[in-house]
Amino acid sequence: MTKHTPLYDIHEQLGASFTDFGGWEMPLKYQNELDEHRAVRGAAGLFDLSHMGEVRVKGAQAGDYLDYAMLSKYSTMKVGKAKYGLLIDENGHLIDDLITYRLADDEYLIVPNASNTPADVEAFTKRVEAFLAANPGADVTVTDESADTALIAVQGPASEDILLSTQDTEEGRNAIKELAYYAWAPLKVGGLDILLARTGYTGEDGFELYLPNAGAQELWNVLTKAGADFDLKPAGLAARDSLRLEAGMPLFGNELTNDITPVEAGMGGMVAGALKNKTEFVGREALEKLDTSKVDRTLVGLSSSGRRAARSGAELKAGEQTVGVITSGQPSPTLGHPIALAYVDVDQAEAGTELEADIRGKRYPFTVVETPFYRRES
Repeated sequence: MTKHTPLYDIHEQLGASFTDFGGWEMPLKYQNELDEHRAVRGAAGLFDLSHMGEVRVKGAQAGDYLDYAMLSKYSTMKVGKAKYGLLIDENGHLIDDLITYRLADDEYLIVPNASNTPADVEAFTKRVEAFLAANPGADVTVTDESADTALIAVQGPASEDILLSTQDTEEGRNAIKELAYYAWAPLKVGGLDILLARTGYTGEDGFELYLPNAGAQELWNVLTKAGADFDLKPAGLAARDSLRLEAGMPLFGNELTNDITPVEAGMGGMVAGALKNKTEFVGREALEKLDTSKVDRTLVGLSSSGRRAARSGAELKAGEQTVGVITSGQPSPTLGHPIALAYVDVDQAEAGTELEADIRGKRYPFTVVETPFYRRES
């Protein structure tokens, strides 16, 4: 059965075009996805991300448990900070990429991708059972709060000013202005208690706001009213996808899948850090056996001076040899030319390497480039 977020009625009223995404009926766009993309780059966009998961981990040994259950180290995180990380299986393959917030010494909030939430919850539940069995008397609980939690994002250069305009106190305004990237703080917006995080998936400055479902429509309306003077536009998944691609951010199901390792995905630094800094975690044995010098493929960025975009699944050629495949690709609204992410043979991964994309039987030139494709001004 298709699921709806608590903001579905508002999306209908705004005339959204919907699409299925991970079992959720989500707004693809409201009017024009290019206008929504450009609004985020030039002013601000308002996103409903309530399809994302939320898993709360509590207890005196919550940090130690997450060190065991996930790839990175969480017990040393500071309260008030966020961390991007990976959930892997026993074979060292990816289950999900996710954000984790440390809410207190004994409390964390984990945000899985929407389509991966059931698999993530299953993994976290089984791993807490194994952790408790190996550590009698340990205090850890895992609670899936996804069905009860809404998430709204304000992204773009005007996002801070929009949030500041919702505040009546100097304390609230200072909390917003002083909030660092990949950090969170409690905040009241329109009388609603919010977990405000300076995180996002667009390559712009922006915020993600967590709250119970019951307040979602009220918060959306407060932010819409506050953003009226700043050219805030509601934005759908189409704009979110083009924005994250310009920012070189991977999407699970495209760049990240269940049959690749973090090393192939360009996250070998996380693996090295985990092997160095943690004694035991799920997947350690498999990663210890992984010879990084023998990895066959790696994730790269591609750019073209032509006009033809290469889409997901297009093969990449070096002469007559197939050397890779596009995972995400489209014309960049900001840069004005096609860009793509792709897995290529490691000997074709150096920046400046010239390749050709096979698009419906015809070949078009692409060049390996450094990512991100777009970087906002500081």
